[in-house]
Amino acid sequence: MAHQNKLNERHSIFMSRSHRLSVETTVHERKNGSSSALFNLVAGTGTHWLKYRGIWMQVVRERETQSIEVMSGTPWETVTLTTLSKDRAIFPKLLTEARDLALRGQEGKLVIHTAWGTDWRPFGQPRRKRPLSSVVLDVGIREKIEGDVKTFLNRRKWYADRGIPYRRGYLLHGPPGSGKSSFIQALAGSLNYDICLLNLSERGLGDDKLNHLLSNVPERSFVLIEDVDAAFNKRVQTSEDGYQSSVTFSGFLNALDGVASGEERVIFLTTNHFERLDPALVRPGRVDILEYIGDATPDQASTLFERFYGTDIDLDVKEEGRQRELEEQGQELRFIIKKGGEKGRTISMAALQGLFIRNGGSSRGAIEGCQEHFEVQK
Repeated sequence: MAHQNKLNERHSIFMSRSHRLSVETTVHERKNGSSSALFNLVAGTGTHWLKYRGIWMQVVRERETQSIEVMSGTPWETVTLTTLSKDRAIFPKLLTEARDLALRGQEGKLVIHTAWGTDWRPFGQPRRKRPLSSVVLDVGIREKIEGDVKTFLNRRKWYADRGIPYRRGYLLHGPPGSGKSSFIQALAGSLNYDICLLNLSERGLGDDKLNHLLSNVPERSFVLIEDVDAAFNKRVQTSEDGYQSSVTFSGFLNALDGVASGEERVIFLTTNHFERLDPALVRPGRVDILEYIGDATPDQASTLFERFYGTDIDLDVKEEGRQRELEEQGQELRFIIKKGGEKGRTISMAALQGLFIRNGGSSRGAIEGCQEHFEVQK
């Protein structure tokens, strides 16, 4: 009996070392065109043995060479875990730990999903969450939208009790660079939500596929559709096989609030040209909150200026002179923005932020740059 136990022990040791390893290559492409490749050793196809929490289990990785995933071009795979019947309760613990480890890399970050066929998939690496306070909007706008979203998310039962579809729509409109998309991303991050970015002009997207995507949005995700005004201009695109790739306006409306549209959904729409939108799109039920996000106001400019140049000030007595100087410059900036507005001249928050970045060490340079911007608009 002792001899048999030793044989079993040796067999287990041998099998635990008989892993087949494969090289997994991950290519990261950067916006500047460069790329880098990372190589990892992973369990290859075949049979493996592992010990988890004192319990041995068999792991079989199989690859279906005849079945290829259309969108990614990778073959389908099956991983089978086997253990003794008495130890089957270990699987929920294993899968829970695996899920937690996978999500740990996304903790504290914002995940952007895009449409791949009829599925939502993460796009690129998770991004660092942007503080909501870092997006400077006009007085009261941030609080209004944030409060409405939080109220909606806490009223699931209220909607169900009254038979109202549990979905909410927001439309932010205004000139480019005003902070519409930045605010939505920051709001999602502050609520621990992800973003599903949907491009209505994407080739191959039709009414049926759109309705499927909006009915199967990942949990705790906002749907973001940018530049919705451009979605139905020159929309017909014909592929080589004669298929017309387009989302019709009626199909889009039905996906938003039709009989077959999904629930438990928050959609944000943005546009730079509100006047181009059909009134049918912006009626309540499709768009519940309509908000204008404009160019920089004196209050916004002053707040942004303080964020850039006032945060490093030491309140020691020696810095009182510098503090007064910054306060005077902030008032000067407010005056420039106000006078420009009276003459019909504006500057976007994105352009203003660009000025501050270029003059990171010189608050006076930032003021002069803003003044030059308005003089050019004469």
